[in-house]
Amino acid sequence: MPRGIPNAKRDESALRYTSFHVPLAPNPKHVGSTYLKSESQTVWSRNAIRAHRTRTVSDEAGAATPTETRRGAKVIVIHPGSRFLRIGRASDVTPLSVPNVIARRYSSTVPSQTYVEGISRPREDRKRSTPSTTAPPGDEYAVNVASDDPFDAKVAAITVSLRDRMRFYKLRVTTNSASIATTFNEQFRPEIIPEVNDPYHVDWIHSSEEPYLVGETALRLANPEEMGYIMRWPIYGGNFNTRDYPSAQLILSDIETIFRESLKLKGIEPSAYKDHSVVLVIPDYYDRLYVESLVRILLVDMGFKQICAQQESLAATYGAGISNACVVDMGAVKTSIACVDDGLVIADTRMVLSMGGNDITEFLYVLLEKIGFPYRDINLARSYDWKVMEDLKARLCTLAEGDVALNLYDFSVRRPGHATEKYGLRAYDEIILAAMCLFEPRVIEFEQKRAGMRFLMRAPDMAEEMVEQSADKLSERYTQAMMISTQHLFPVVPPPTTLEQAPLLVTPALQTPATTEGQSLAVSPQPGASASATAPVTPSAEESAQAAKEDQGGDVEMGDATVAESRGKDSKGEEGKDDETEKDEGGSEKEDERKVKSEPESTDKLLGPDTDKEKAKEKEKSAAPDAAVEVIDVDQLDDKAASQTVTATHPPPPHIPTQMPFSAFNIDVAFEASKLPLDVAIFNSARAAGGDEKIRKYLQAVLVIGGTALVPGMAHALESRLQAIATPLVPNMEKVQIIPPPKDVDPRVLAWKGAAVLGKMDGVADLWITGADWELFGMRALKERCFYL
Repeated sequence: MPRGIPNAKRDESALRYTSFHVPLAPNPKHVGSTYLKSESQTVWSRNAIRAHRTRTVSDEAGAATPTETRRGAKVIVIHPGSRFLRIGRASDVTPLSVPNVIARRYSSTVPSQTYVEGISRPREDRKRSTPSTTAPPGDEYAVNVASDDPFDAKVAAITVSLRDRMRFYKLRVTTNSASIATTFNEQFRPEIIPEVNDPYHVDWIHSSEEPYLVGETALRLANPEEMGYIMRWPIYGGNFNTRDYPSAQLILSDIETIFRESLKLKGIEPSAYKDHSVVLVIPDYYDRLYVESLVRILLVDMGFKQICAQQESLAATYGAGISNACVVDMGAVKTSIACVDDGLVIADTRMVLSMGGNDITEFLYVLLEKIGFPYRDINLARSYDWKVMEDLKARLCTLAEGDVALNLYDFSVRRPGHATEKYGLRAYDEIILAAMCLFEPRVIEFEQKRAGMRFLMRAPDMAEEMVEQSADKLSERYTQAMMISTQHLFPVVPPPTTLEQAPLLVTPALQTPATTEGQSLAVSPQPGASASATAPVTPSAEESAQAAKEDQGGDVEMGDATVAESRGKDSKGEEGKDDETEKDEGGSEKEDERKVKSEPESTDKLLGPDTDKEKAKEKEKSAAPDAAVEVIDVDQLDDKAASQTVTATHPPPPHIPTQMPFSAFNIDVAFEASKLPLDVAIFNSARAAGGDEKIRKYLQAVLVIGGTALVPGMAHALESRLQAIATPLVPNMEKVQIIPPPKDVDPRVLAWKGAAVLGKMDGVADLWITGADWELFGMRALKERCFYL
């Protein structure tokens, strides 16, 4: 500080090495200017007036009128995904589906292809021909763990859930099915099919001089490693695949190359880009850098005329022709959930689950390996072997309990340099257990799935960062649905002194298993698994008591029902109760109660007198003064002024990135929320939209899209499980309804169809962003023209 200046004020202007003084902000009362006080003075309005004048002058000059074309022929709709890129003109009936993969020539030694395992594996000594569960004599629905392998215990817990549903629907169980299937599969020898008799023969590429190959052509490379090509999938789970790429620039270069090659297949050359507009479909829960990079590629690098970005859930509602829905997009890597209200995605309802169709494929492979899969040289890292399992998943997997039978299936293996081989396969409940991992994610290794992924940071642009600082809100990082789903991980606080009888939130809980006189199951919580994904089961009373101490108090209560009760009879096996014990303890009353808690076929079974008795008992438990659990009222959660120490649902500080742990509690909210079962996540998403009225509104309009939605029985499986959760917790809850896609519309392309509808509407004229707008505003252009950013 210079001498002779007493009590000098500290300079907060950051201009400490200059004599320039920053003037004070003007008093708005003394300002007489009208600059930017009306809509007509904005740059968007000026551009619209200029474009209108240009068209008027051209018409008056008698300019040649262009030939009449179909509406939307100059609009390209792009929907990038983890496995496929949907691209095409808005006037097309269906898009072009291109595998989102590129094989690029590598100058040095190509590293060998590896597969990142996302499903638990059995021990080496129990990989093949060793069943995970056995049926005890006497009760065909009971399940015994075959060994002390943790994988067997996890599969047994899922099998118990399946047996409970089969018991409710009075479906018989085939005894010794695993042994019968294993004996057949191990003795089967493949049949060789000549090339002339194979209608699906693949023309493998054994030599190529191209610098890169895209899509189906890349997948037809006979041996990419020996040919000097490295295969990469640039997009993973709605973001960039940073695991397989050393730099972000390589990712963007590959994405642009895939875009250009796919457009060539549609007959659109680079010279015509300047005449076409683009509707880009982005994830609901998006990363700002991901959206900004894609827009920069399309507007700046490829030079399209203008662009409009739209979220997947909103595009899906356009395609389905509805205005309100809870959209569940089940992709290959992730499952995104969001509620749409009159053309607006409710930001607080967005959730992303780290599981999808690839997990079903891998789990099916692991289960088939246990029963002696006849194709023994399979390697999921190879594209053609992965295609074999994808074909088996599409033809075998189901969620309808009535389809479970010891059937015979066949499949063909096409490998480069070998004749086509036809195999036979026998399987029993593996076809439904694989798909049930969406509702029982205990077998999914979430930590392994994100291993190696890096968080990309944008180059610091101080001017833009200062402008966007206020927009960097928590709603773009942790949504209310995520906070609801992870509140059980927060420190436990004393319950309120008074409890209002209101439906509370469904959250996964560390459940304490109940002991029975018969056989029960146990799965110890895995280090990387969430509380919802742990399988609660023990083989003895002593271990149950020990587990109860470790879990600190047993089930977390949720007002009218616990998680185990609200999820229907999926939890009956987790509590370790078999049918004989229920009859001994309660006779017919227990039987009725089991039916109430099971996933029924109709709503009437959930509204009987036993439900009222059960509710009364649970209310008495909730009102007990010595309850050692946290009970959170709906009003407290909706109250923005509620204390964080009371509700434990307030967002983290805004400066914490999504990938950083929650500083106060060391919790990665987004990652922990991604481990939820599908049915619980849908209910929590609807709960984040508002009160009971909103829950009823969105659970009666659940729109399921994506490739995984094609699994037979998915609609009924979701309906029954959601009904079992919502009926005890939501007053006057009617039947949950799953809205099917429109007739003859593939759910995999429904979001693309909706974006194509938007691209042909007159209202999209207010959403276009040109290259000049992007150069002037950058990311602010999307923020000002797209109300959801």
